[in-house]
Order: sequence, then C-alpha cells, then structure tokens
Amino acid sequence: MQYKWTVLTVTTVGVLMSGIDGRIVVIGLPTIAAALHADAEQAIWFTQAYLVGSTVALLFIGRVSDIVGRVRVYTLGFVIFTIGSALTSISATPDAFIASRIFQGIGSAALFANSAAIVTDAFPSGELGRALGINSVAFRVGSMLGLTLSGLILAVLDWRFLFYINIPVGVFGTLWAHRRLKESGRLEKGTPMDWSGFGVFTVFITSFLLTLTFAAYGTSDWLPVAALGAVSIVSLAGFVLLETRTSYPLLDLKLLRIREYAGGVVTQLVNAMAWGAFILLLSLYLELVKGLSPLDAGLSILPFDVVLLVFAPLSGRLSDRYGTRPFTTVGLVVVSVSLFAFSTLGVSTPYPTLVGFLVLTGAGMGLFVSPNMSSIMGSVPPEQRGVASGLRATFFNIGFTISFNIVILVLSFYVGYSLITSIISSPSLQGVTLADLSSFMSGLDNVYRILAVVNTAAIVPSLLRGKRVAYEGARAAGSNTEEGLPVD
Repeated sequence: MQYKWTVLTVTTVGVLMSGIDGRIVVIGLPTIAAALHADAEQAIWFTQAYLVGSTVALLFIGRVSDIVGRVRVYTLGFVIFTIGSALTSISATPDAFIASRIFQGIGSAALFANSAAIVTDAFPSGELGRALGINSVAFRVGSMLGLTLSGLILAVLDWRFLFYINIPVGVFGTLWAHRRLKESGRLEKGTPMDWSGFGVFTVFITSFLLTLTFAAYGTSDWLPVAALGAVSIVSLAGFVLLETRTSYPLLDLKLLRIREYAGGVVTQLVNAMAWGAFILLLSLYLELVKGLSPLDAGLSILPFDVVLLVFAPLSGRLSDRYGTRPFTTVGLVVVSVSLFAFSTLGVSTPYPTLVGFLVLTGAGMGLFVSPNMSSIMGSVPPEQRGVASGLRATFFNIGFTISFNIVILVLSFYVGYSLITSIISSPSLQGVTLADLSSFMSGLDNVYRILAVVNTAAIVPSLLRGKRVAYEGARAAGSNTEEGLPVD
C-alpha cells in the first residue's frame, strides 16, 4: 500500500473515534445522569466537558506539533484518548465523569488537529480534496454513529459500554500509528514554545466557552456571566497584543492575512454555528414529538449519513479539478434551503418527507465540507500546518458550542428552561403535556429558521476567499501543482 493511503486509513480511524465520542453522550445523557445521580447542571457538563477539553488544547497542540512532529503528537493523542475513555467508563461520580471527559477531549484534540495536517503533508495537491473529504466524512459519520451506537448499546448493555468500546480501538490505533506513520512534513524544530501565549489563550477560550454555556443553559445569574464575558474580552485583547510582540508566537497572526485561509475558517465557523446542533434538534424531534426510541431515532437519521458519504469524497475530488469556491458556495445554499425545509416539520409529517429533507441536508454538507477543508489546509505554509489546523479546529468547536447555545436560548423562550432540563436529565419524558409539545414544536420551527439565516451568512466569506498560490515544497513528492498556479 502506498504511504499516502496508509496515512489516510490511520487518520480516518482517529477522527472517526473523535467524532463518535463527541456525540455518543447525547442520546445516553438521561441514562448516564440517572445512573450517576447527576443534577441538570452536571448533566449539561457531561456533554460540554469533552468539547471544552478539546477546544482549550487545540491551538497548543497544533503549535507543539509544528515543533516536535505531527505524527508523534498524533500518536500521543491516541494514548490520551484511550486512557480518558477508560477513566470515563469507571467513573462513579458526576465530577469524576466530567474530569475524565475533559481528559478524553484533550486526546481528541491531538487526533482532530493533526489528522488534516498529516494528510496534507502526505498527499499531492491534485488529490488533497478527495483525501481530506474522506477524512472529514469520517468525523461527521463518527458524530452520527455516536447517536446510533449509543441507542444500540443502551438497548442491551450498561452505559459504561459506551466508553469500553474505545479501549481496544484506541490500543490498536496507538500501535498502528506508531508503527506505520512517519514524519514527512516540514517542521520548526528547536523553536521555543510560547508559554505565555498559551496561558493567556487558555484563559480566553475557557472564559469564553463558560460565558456561552452559563448564559444559554441558565446555570448562573447575569453577574458571573458578565464577569466571565469581560475576562474573555480582556484576555483576547491581551493574547493578540502578546502574539504581535513575540518572536515565536503560539499563533502567527499572519496566517489570518492569507485570504483563502481566513475566508475558509470564518466560513467553517459560521456553518458550524448553524449545523452544530442539527443532530440534537432532530433527535429531540424524533424522540419527543414522534415518540421513537433512541435506537429508532438514530436509525431514522441514517439517510443523512449515506448521502454525506457519497457527496463529500465526490465533491472533494471534483474541487481538486475545478476549484473549491463553486462547491463550498453551492453546498451552503443547499444547507440553508434544507434548514428552512426542516422548519416545516410537524407532528404528522410522514417519514418519507423527513427522508427528503435529510437527503437535501446530507448533499449540501457533503458538497461543502471537503472543498472547504482542502481550501483551508492547502493555503498555509507547510511548516505551519499544525497550528493552522489547530486554529481551524478551534473555530469549528466554538461554532458548535454557539450552535447549541442558540438552540437552548430559543427553545427556553418558548417552553421554558425547566422543561428543557427535565428532558435532558430525566430517564423518561412522562409529564410532557400536549400544550408543552405544541410550544416545543413552535420553538423547533423558529430555531431552524434562525439557523438557516446564520448558515446563509456563511456564503459571504466563502465567496470572498482569495485565490491560492502554492508554496514551494508544500506538497508531498509527486505534486502536480505548478508554483504560483491558482487553484481556485
């Protein structure tokens, strides 16, 4: 097997695991919360802890990867992820579960941030879109499988098996990555780490995520929320000032001067704000409104998976030939149309209609994700791919967090926070009245409309991204990209 395909298979396993565990708790949340005697606030953190741990570590991991090696850090990510899964599976208290999920999220960050950079190092530009398309699909499918697998496991086994399954896969992935991957990218060996920048950035991203979480989920009054928001603003300003005066910054802000890179990550951020909570909304609709079991709800979403699997690699391959902007833009338009379509769902909506909406959404996301990833990763200098990928993933996670917060805020306006928390933290949905159900559907309809508008806004940065100029030596051997040839 050619080395590039070995790279693709190894990294695909990593991002698949990362995607699965980012969502596997959503369906099983009531069961886990009941088993560990968690309150609503702790139950919320069962899902948020993984994302917080991942987001805080992404930029640091990206920078370390550019210095010591992406393969080395990627392999270590498998180790941390596996240990975190084991600790989560044996957690006896809510606090232990939350701490273990944070640790697991750090391992996920090493896998997620480095996979795209390692693939970009290994593939020539003429095949990069297809390769990153397969890699992106693995994460997205992992996110969806997290919902389906959790329903299947909980139907026959204890909740701890949600995390037991990661252990053999993680051990295999660690050994496989250690034995088969080799460092092929250009690194900045010997450069010092910007510890001050990392500290200030950690304060910023943690306070920012906590501000969003507390504001949306009603776990605090407005004074702590305002204080955290102020800390996040001040620390962000301090981080930018510090990075402009440091010889070896954690984040070289010149990356954001690359028009194609900046346009790609902003487009991804806005799309993630619209798409991040899509699965949660759909699972709530299927379980609460349609009365399906967790397993049946997960299976009902499979048409989205299938269509995404078809379109993402295809659009990635075609974007290698025809450029990225047409595919990212058309994909975003299709996603916006599909989100507006979902706002028409009701109690009596037949399943074939829902399948049509799922197919439309899967096609749109499939058209968008691979070319956008190729545009982002193909536009940066080879020696900065680690931190560039880390920043890309940070934007992605922030968008996801904001998406969930938008959903909770809008739904709280229609049905009240108390009903939402009872849905999240209760093992059954008894006590939900017809009036509650009607209000909930009104809230869902409005959420979909708002998310559709948000996603439409992503079309602007997608169109404004600049043309790419290839970097000398930026591709693996065999690249057919001529120096200075515009790709888009």
